Amino acid sequence: MKIGIVEDEAVWRDKIQTIIEKYCRDKNISSQINSYSSGKDFLKNSDADLLFLDIELTEGEDGFEIAKQLMNFGNKCKVCFLTSHTELARLGYWVNAFRYIDKKHLEEIGEAIDCFLKTKIQDRIVYCNDIAGICIKISLNELLLVETYGRKLRYLMLDGKEHFCEGQISETAQSLSQFGFFQIHRSYIVNLKYIEKVNSHEVTLCNGLKVIIGRAHSKAFKKEFFQWRMWFDN
Repeated sequence: MKIGIVEDEAVWRDKIQTIIEKYCRDKNISSQINSYSSGKDFLKNSDADLLFLDIELTEGEDGFEIAKQLMNFGNKCKVCFLTSHTELARLGYWVNAFRYIDKKHLEEIGEAIDCFLKTKIQDRIVYCNDIAGICIKISLNELLLVETYGRKLRYLMLDGKEHFCEGQISETAQSLSQFGFFQIHRSYIVNLKYIEKVNSHEVTLCNGLKVIIGRAHSKAFKKEFFQWRMWFDN
C-alpha cells in the first residue's frame, strides 16, 4: 500500500507520518509512505493509493485544486483532507473526498486507513475448476454475478465473458460473502459493488441486468447492501 502525505508544516507532517507508521506496524501492514511539503512536489510523481492532503498550503496552493488535478489526470487515489478549519468540510464533496480529518483529531487517521483497506477486499483472485476440469482464475473485481446453471455454476464477468464451473451455490455464497458478494436468491449471487438500483423485488446491475430478490433473502440482503454502501459509496 502506497500512502502519500502533503503537508507544508514539518511538525504536522512528522506527526501524521508517525501515526501512519505506528498503525502499519501494529497491524503488520506493508506500506510505502512518502511525504511532501507541497502539492507541486507530489504531482510530479502522484503515486499513492491513499493521500493525506492538507487543504491550506503555502505559496497559494489549495488542497481542493490539487485534488481536482488528480481527478482530471484520472488518478484514482483516495484523498483524505486535513485541516484546522472544519467549516471547509462541505467543499470536499466537489472532489469526492474519502475522509475529512480535523488536525485536532489525528487519531481518526487509523479509522480512515481501516476503511480504505476494506475498499480493497475485492483485489484478489479465486480459483475454481471449469467443466473440463481445468483450474481457472477469476478476479473478484471483475466478477458481476454467479448463478446456478443446471448442475454447474455460471460466473458472469463485467466484460460479458462467462465461465462454467463446478460448485454449489450455497457454498460459493458463503466463501464470497466476506468479499462483498451476497446471495439474493437461491439461484443468484451478486457483487454488491455493481448494483445500480434496488427496489422491493429486484436489483439492477451496472450492465442493466435485472435479478430477482428472493423473498427469503430480502431482509438480510437489504441490511447487508445498506452497510456496504455506508462503507464504500465514496
